[in-house]
Amino acid sequence: MKYKIVIVDDHLLFSNSLKMMINTFDDFQVTHTFDNGKKLKLFFQHTIEEEEIDIILLDVNMPVLGGIDTMKWIKVNKPNQKVLALSVNDKPETIIKMLQFGAKGYLLKDTTPSVFQSALLEVIQTGFFYTEYVTNIILNKIDCKKEEVILKDKELKFIQLACTEKTYKEIADIMFLSPKTIDGYRDAVFTKLNIKTRVGLVMYAIKNNLVQM
Repeated sequence: MKYKIVIVDDHLLFSNSLKMMINTFDDFQVTHTFDNGKKLKLFFQHTIEEEEIDIILLDVNMPVLGGIDTMKWIKVNKPNQKVLALSVNDKPETIIKMLQFGAKGYLLKDTTPSVFQSALLEVIQTGFFYTEYVTNIILNKIDCKKEEVILKDKELKFIQLACTEKTYKEIADIMFLSPKTIDGYRDAVFTKLNIKTRVGLVMYAIKNNLVQM
């Protein structure tokens, strides 16, 4: 059984070429293509039996409804949906916005086929994929350093589990704690590390060798 991919991109030549390439990969198949985020929303809103999509490949700059606004909608309405952003736009502020709204990675459109295939597999297996360029952008946004922060053992355990694909509820089960207590750990860690998102937490953990990626 192949993983299902949806492409949302208004450049039809690129979209069709990308579809053809992905369909040559052993583990993936493109099931739908849309040329703007509004059509993706309508697809989810009007599908009678909700179809499970493994990864959405989302262009950033599109007419009608662009990538950032589409990510905002997905974050609220499809919070567990995996999305990889695609763009020719390499501005740090755009990349950060897409990741803050829940994108699991950010690929430039000149990415090689081999890296692209690796990105799809990484998102399926680990929940995210960051190129060296994107990782450096995120790390540059993190001001705090490990030696300036004292983390308790359970906070370290929480950070390590938060760097996996597990939900906060699943983390609570593993740590034999209530979801409310885990929310408390999350808030405490975010405050200590001066970060606001789970993406920032993952990047902090990588930067300070708290996890093996």
